Amino acid sequence: MAEHPQGMKTQTGTVELHHEPSAFGITAPGFVAIAMLIVLGIVLYKRVPAMIGKMLDARIDSIRTQLDQATALRVEAEAELAAAKARNAASEADAAAIVAHAEAEAKDLLKKAEADAKELTKRRAKMAEDKIAAAERTAIAEVRAKAAQAAAAAAGAIIAEKHGADADKALVDQAIAGLGRLN
Repeated sequence: MAEHPQGMKTQTGTVELHHEPSAFGITAPGFVAIAMLIVLGIVLYKRVPAMIGKMLDARIDSIRTQLDQATALRVEAEAELAAAKARNAASEADAAAIVAHAEAEAKDLLKKAEADAKELTKRRAKMAEDKIAAAERTAIAEVRAKAAQAAAAAAGAIIAEKHGADADKALVDQAIAGLGRLN
């Protein structure tokens, strides 16, 4: 660009003309536009949007079914959770009842064991008393037997001392005479 003396700019040079190829007066961008219109026409003619809509509707129905199933599964899972919690609570109550029953049985068994121990002690004391009484009776019988032996020995000694052969002869004669009278 050259500068003019009055401060104006002027353009110098040649303008290049560009010639685009065309057929029937239609250039390349026109052919692209026509091809696009033809493709859109075919798409509309073959009802592709309706097919896409049907596919999308089918997909929406499938997703809706899956959501319904998921909701049903969630409800079922919540019901199972509630049932499990109820079973857990019932199990805890059963466990508490079992523990209480076991404690009561233990107390009963302890009372019975104490009563049995007292009864056993009484029976053993009675048996000991019976053994002592039997030992006393045996001792008394032995003392009496020894006393009778001692008395018999003493009587035999006294008789042997005071009775002689003459006294015995008189006693024997008396006894023989008494035999004859009995008949």
